[in-house]
Amino acid sequence: MTSKQTPLGSGFGAESTAREVLAGRGLDGMLAIVTGGYAGVGLETTRALAAAGATVIVPARTPDKARAALAGLERIELEALDLADPKSVDAFAARFLSSKRALPLLLNNAGIMATPFERDARGFESQLATNHIGHFQLTLRLWPALVQARGARVVALTSAGHRRAGIDFADPHFEHREYDKWIAYGQSKTANALFALALDRRGEPHGVRAFSVHPGAIVTDLMRHMSPEEQESTVTRFQQLAKMKNVEQGAATSLWCATSPQLSGMGGVYCENADIARAVPADYPGVDGVRPWATDPEAAEQLWTLSERWTGLRFAA
Repeated sequence: MTSKQTPLGSGFGAESTAREVLAGRGLDGMLAIVTGGYAGVGLETTRALAAAGATVIVPARTPDKARAALAGLERIELEALDLADPKSVDAFAARFLSSKRALPLLLNNAGIMATPFERDARGFESQLATNHIGHFQLTLRLWPALVQARGARVVALTSAGHRRAGIDFADPHFEHREYDKWIAYGQSKTANALFALALDRRGEPHGVRAFSVHPGAIVTDLMRHMSPEEQESTVTRFQQLAKMKNVEQGAATSLWCATSPQLSGMGGVYCENADIARAVPADYPGVDGVRPWATDPEAAEQLWTLSERWTGLRFAA
């Protein structure tokens, strides 16, 4: 386990809200990109950033839905982006870089959960492709703007679902093993945590720090691929282990990681409840804490190497 996974005693907790962690913190002139920033936790993240004075770019796979959700908010720029389509990712990044703007905040918030088995056009399993590979490509494409910000932060949305599975490096895309939608989801969430760990190691010399965030258990559109019966049983099972959150509470940890001075000089940690999470053993029965396979630096480097191969990109500092 990594020794960095030690709670700070931030003063916040599971019931803290987005606006509470941003209280007194003016973000006038700040620029943020929030993928999936038009639904669920992402929408509340967008609202809170905009209310604090930031300009928020919201890339969306369904622009009409995003436009309706974001109506009335100020300082919002709506863009088109499909994380499962590498051409769409490249096009979005190229448009942003052409603006010559620095990017101090990148919140890789979008994701899918427990989907039926599907592959993208490259043959990659859809949950790993959307939740991790698309964000990996996006972040590397936006790297010049992150460095230009001279103190950027990247936030990767993971989940307590990482406890279900580490990375199966022998068969990450279910080419040989039987597909299990929850194992696939858990693998993708572990990938988000490992990505932040590996990115932070590379970014630290350039002032770019990365964090992974478990927002908490929240009923949102993320559960849309589940039947009503499965949704009910999933919520009931989680309620036996932890208290459910609303979206205002769910967005708090992302925004704490993105803006808090308490994290100055830090990075590469898994956070929950607006604090650094504690490291727990592999057999820990709870839903809090981070399992060892999601903080393993060797696994992070192995995933990074694979991700470069999958995307055809090479990190160039």
